Amino acid sequence: MTIKHHLSDPLLMGYAAGTLPEAFSLVVATHVSLCDECRARLEAFEAVGGAVLESETASMSEASLDACLARLATPVKAARRAARTGLFPAPLADYIGGDLEKVRWKPLGMGVRQAILPTSRAASARLLYIPAGQGVPDHGHRGMELTLVLQGAFRDDKAHFGPGDVEIATEEDEHTPVAEAGADCICLAATDAPLRFMGLVPRLLQPIFRI
Repeated sequence: MTIKHHLSDPLLMGYAAGTLPEAFSLVVATHVSLCDECRARLEAFEAVGGAVLESETASMSEASLDACLARLATPVKAARRAARTGLFPAPLADYIGGDLEKVRWKPLGMGVRQAILPTSRAASARLLYIPAGQGVPDHGHRGMELTLVLQGAFRDDKAHFGPGDVEIATEEDEHTPVAEAGADCICLAATDAPLRFMGLVPRLLQPIFRI
């Protein structure tokens, strides 16, 4: 897998600090499990954060040492390329409790389907299934949207995005993603604000589909 579109430093730093919304954290964790480059950058940010904590001092209770030793006795998984037994990388498969067979798709029209994942209200996450050759209505953004390709590929005015790639769209972006020929496109997407559709019909259906 050749990944050309990566996560930004602010997203990786936010994930390392634990400040991202749950939906964005899910996309970051899933991408990092696939991408050696972003995983290495994340480890660097986590190391910097650890060094900052070590440089700060604070008063501690008498029970602090025992609590710390107890936590050290608990095994912690190091950052690594997570094993895949199906289409979904391990962080996503663990999150939904399985692979494609666990997804409850709901139709959006023209063969496009979605499955909204349970996350905190700060942002929403969904799986999108877009048949090869099918497009998504022209839209802009009222916030940030992260789209991670899991299968197939899509293209918009900006670039081509294949498996493992992440598109980061902001309020400045307006696009019409189209799934490329070949395998149907399956993506994990997260948004922190409703999309801004240009067409009347998508705008009318937007509250129903919760996009």
